[in-house]
Amino acid sequence: MRASVPAAVPPVAEAALAPPHAAVCKDAAMGKGAKAKAGKTAKDKSGTKGKSSKGNSTRRAPGKPGAPSPAEVTPDGRLTGKAAAKAEKKRAKAAKARKDEAVEPVTWSDALRVGEGFVLADLDPRSTPGFSGRKADGADVMGELQARLGDLQERLFAESKGGGQRSVLLVIQGMDTSGKGGIMRHVVGAVDPQGVHITSFKAPSAEEKRHRFLWRIRNALPRPGMIGVFDRSHYEDVLIVRVHDLVPRATWSRRYAQINAFEKGVVDDGTVVVKVMMHISGAEQKARLAQRLEREDKHWKFNPSDIDERGRWADYMQAYQSALEKCSTQAAPWFVVPADRKWYARLAVTNLLLEHLEAMDPKWPAADFDVEEQKARLALTP
Repeated sequence: MRASVPAAVPPVAEAALAPPHAAVCKDAAMGKGAKAKAGKTAKDKSGTKGKSSKGNSTRRAPGKPGAPSPAEVTPDGRLTGKAAAKAEKKRAKAAKARKDEAVEPVTWSDALRVGEGFVLADLDPRSTPGFSGRKADGADVMGELQARLGDLQERLFAESKGGGQRSVLLVIQGMDTSGKGGIMRHVVGAVDPQGVHITSFKAPSAEEKRHRFLWRIRNALPRPGMIGVFDRSHYEDVLIVRVHDLVPRATWSRRYAQINAFEKGVVDDGTVVVKVMMHISGAEQKARLAQRLEREDKHWKFNPSDIDERGRWADYMQAYQSALEKCSTQAAPWFVVPADRKWYARLAVTNLLLEHLEAMDPKWPAADFDVEEQKARLALTP
């Protein structure tokens, strides 16, 4: 988190975005407390509302915003030949990886979700929730998981070509050196780049400053069939903005409710939101910054302001605590990934993204032409 790249958008009429009677927040005290409670997986049961910002599709299946109707997809059970074999092979490999002895019998989403009573200070940044193995064990299962991830991403992309309106938004937040770049390379980089759009949010431009703080976020939302990735996000406006007093407390305090309402609308429009906080310790960050100073090939990553920001570590942890507990909702929960071990963080985010895509269960679109007729036509060509 660098002071040189604040995401401070002037509070232009932001009060209009707050729900009626929205109160200015009072932060919960930090310190040791109850351990995080594993939340139960729950789906947002609200229906789609009004006209989507991505277009109001008439093909949405009940209960699954943006999903095409059964008549417009090809269920796996109806796949034949190589398509059926490929689908079964990738499912089997992913299932085998999940049954590895090192994988604990709990979903990654349950193990990492921010639930009631969560206290960030209680979570060890070197821990490996949901996985009892070592680095080598994680490497052994990553290949199969990435293959399955790529398969599901291709299905999601193809589904949109048949009228599907669904998409995924992966939000990655964390202090500097927490491993956000590694997630882009090793997790997001495992899927077809044509189906991914990465947005890195820096200091707002002159045009962005003329709008409310969520304006530029809305403009970067993924299109149907895409996996959108935010490297930093709208949460900068309740993190660095708060820590550096870039706007009045009354302004950033209202933003929690505004963010929740915004994310609820995004989910209702057919986008699955996966929010991940990369939780690194102060000691590990110091070691990684020292490495950047020692190695000439890492100097380009270093910014002197990184050291200045370390002096505000406690303030940032307080700001994260507030964002996590106020904005981990049923529609868009937060997941906190211990990030001192880079290999574990990448394994965890891979599994989180995979679990959400598997829950979506994207399908290959049904052909809108007569397959047999086209086979006959092809056979007649030279």
